[in-house]
Parts: sequence; structure tokens; C-alpha cells
Amino acid sequence: MTPYPGLLRIAPLRGETTSSLICRIASRYGLEAKGLRSYWQWLNQQPKHEGGACRADAEVVLNAAGRHLLASLCGTGEDVAARALPSWGQQDTKLPAGRDGVPAAVWRIGGVVVGPVAFGCGLCTAQRTGTVMRAVRYVPRWDRVCVRHGRWLLDADADQPREYLDVRRLPEVAAAQRRWASVRRRAVRAGAEPARVFALARAVVARWWEGAYGWERETVWPRRLHLVAGGDAGGDLEWWRIVGRDAVVFPEVVAVADALLDPGMAELVWADSGAGRPRALPADGLFCRRLGERVGRPWLGPLAATDHGGPLIAWMGGVIRRRRGAGGPPGYDNDPWWLRQEHHAATMAGQLRVLGKEKKAPDSGTMWRAVVPVEQRAQIGSLVDGAQEQLIQLRGAQAGSSADVAQRLLRILGHSADLIEKALQHTVVAAVNAGVPPQDVARWAKLPPGPLADALKAYQGAGD
Repeated sequence: MTPYPGLLRIAPLRGETTSSLICRIASRYGLEAKGLRSYWQWLNQQPKHEGGACRADAEVVLNAAGRHLLASLCGTGEDVAARALPSWGQQDTKLPAGRDGVPAAVWRIGGVVVGPVAFGCGLCTAQRTGTVMRAVRYVPRWDRVCVRHGRWLLDADADQPREYLDVRRLPEVAAAQRRWASVRRRAVRAGAEPARVFALARAVVARWWEGAYGWERETVWPRRLHLVAGGDAGGDLEWWRIVGRDAVVFPEVVAVADALLDPGMAELVWADSGAGRPRALPADGLFCRRLGERVGRPWLGPLAATDHGGPLIAWMGGVIRRRRGAGGPPGYDNDPWWLRQEHHAATMAGQLRVLGKEKKAPDSGTMWRAVVPVEQRAQIGSLVDGAQEQLIQLRGAQAGSSADVAQRLLRILGHSADLIEKALQHTVVAAVNAGVPPQDVARWAKLPPGPLADALKAYQGAGD
């Protein structure tokens, strides 16, 4: 192959995406990125958002000849690039092999190739490179604060213009990042994978965040949200609640992760469950009460304890099952850190896509999320998840004496039925308030004669 020795030395940044490095090389040579990319043979199209804009988190996987070419253009050795670029060693069966072949490349999404992708701090990049240009890096979600410049680095996979949030007036956010180092060491000592511990804690707090609309006593998060929004998030509150969430709740995420790793907290879960005499988890349990105190909200305990079917209750169930030595359903393996897919915190990109579609809808009344308040949606979801969590406990429950088995089955089934009934009622009310015809609601819910059906008939009669 023809060598392309670099006239300038352009070192890759630690954790940088290969695509970001190619763009920076092009900028340094006064070229458009598209022009420099013509040195490689591309086997697919560059990833784009639904609106047509190029994705900032797009990644490039190169064959051996392509990696050699890139290192030459950088003016550095391949060993330097291999240490800095997480995607450097990635392989793709579509790419022709051989160092002496044609330099070839394929486009991928960074989050699929390596992991979460975020914008780099522009000020740090300028200090490192001597030029003002954008860099995109692989950054875990617990390392998003540029402590030097007080910036929270945003995910690069969303179709929105901001690269960071200003958190200089929120010292607790940077303090939480420093605290995470000790929490991470604690997780390793406990035999838990730090990334899984963080993901679970983030899912717990993100769930709280969704319900915080109805928390009259919550004052910390609104203050932080307004600060990261530049003083007032009221102009576009829904947008700021999506973009600012991870930065705003980060201190609580680290605090929850630390609490879940505390053996003393696990003992409280065991005590709340009745220890040797199993019982339903109480709404005023010691564990949730103490957890609320550890996140600076003494009043949070009952709210957390009644979030049936959420990731926190699932974690408590895993702790209890492991302590009792009971077998769990497939996928659990009595692992408290196992996070169900539906419990993962929604991504900023996904939420913004939903928000954009709702705003573009010809009639906002036709979109469920646009007309049903977030706290009502969260309550319906909590009730459904709670019923599911109860029913899961029935697996393997038909062993023992007739009286014990009957008591266990009937209590759990009765509690699940109550939760489903409440979810049905809340959904009926939400649907009617959203403008769905009451007769359709009654038919879909298959409501038998009773107070709820009578209320719908009265509602329909009043409308007539």
C-alpha cells in the first residue's frame, strides 16, 4: 500500500472514538472529514438520526491496512493508537484482512462497539491539542464530570445540540464522582461488578425521578435542575428533565450504590421480610426508611417501599431469596445485582425521540404520554410491576403441606389481584381523562356490572 506519512503529529485522546480522531485529523489538515475519509474504502453508510443529522456517536472499525493508514496520518505508532482508542482492536467479518491490502472501514454505533459514548470536554481538548475542536470519547456514566472545568459531559447518542451541562454551582456532583472511587472498591471487595452495581442504583434513582413530580417535599432536585438549565428550566421543563436528569440525580445514585453494598442494609431487608417467619415487606420497613435517610430524604421510605415491582423491590427480593436459599426463576440465579431489561433507566436519546414525536403529533390528545401525567403513568407501571413481582414468587411454591401451600398461594394471588384491580382502575380513569370514549374503555376492560362500570355510564351520560 502507498504510505501516507503525517506531516503533523496528532495524538489520539484517551478513550476517543476512532471516528472522532479522523475528524480531528481532517480539521488539523484543513480538510473536510468526508475528504479525509475517502482514503478508506467504506462498506456501508454513515449512521444518522431520524432527522438526517449525522450521529456524533458513530464509530469506525478498520481493517489492518486501515489501522496502519490512520496511524501514519497521526504521525504516531500503532501501539499508541491501540492504547488510546478502545475500538482499535475490534474486528468485522466484512472487512478484508491483511496489512498490505486495501484500507477499509465500516461504520458502527459506538455504544454497540464498546460502551457509552459522551462528548469530551472542549476546554480540556483545546488545552491538550492546542486547537478548538470537538472530541467524542467512551466515558462510563460514573465519570462524566470534568472536575477542572465544572462540566457534566452529555451522552453523544442523542439528537440534541448540547455537549455538556455547567455544574460549577453544584459541588455535590463532583464530590459524588470522587466518592464513587471508594464505592467501586467496596463493590470489588464484595465480589460485585461495579458497573452492575451502578446500573442498578441508577435505575432505582431514575425511577424515583419519574415519580418526583408528585413529591411535594422534594426540593433538592428542582433546585439542581434549574441551576444546570442556567437558572430556569421552566421554559421547556420536559426537555430539561430529560437532558438534565443524570447530572441532577448523580449524587443520589452514588449514595444508593453505597447503601446497597452495605451488609448492614441487607440485614435490615432480612429483618423487614420477617427473617425466619416470612411476611410481606411493610410500607414502613427499616431498610427503606434508612435508605431515605442516606439520600437526605427521611420522608422517602414509604414511597420507596410501596414502589412494587421496581428495581429496588427486585433487589430486596434477590437479597431475601439468597438469604433463604430459595431457588429463583431463570435469569435471577439469586443475584441481587441482576437488572431486568424493563428496569434499565431510559436513555436520554430514547426519551428525546419520544418527546419529539409527541410534539409533532397533529393532536396532542392522541398521545398517551402527552395527556396522562407522569406520576399517573408511574403509578400504573408500579402496580403492574408489583403484581408481576408477586406472581414470580409463585414459581416453585407448590411444595409443602396442603395448608402451607394453600395459604401461600392464596395470599400472593389475592395481593396480586388487588394490585391488578388498582392498575385497572387507574388506567380506566387515565384513558377517560385522555379523551378515550367511555364505552370503548368499558368494552376493552371487560368491566362487569359494578361501581366502576356505573361510573363510566354516568360519565358517558353526562357527556351526552
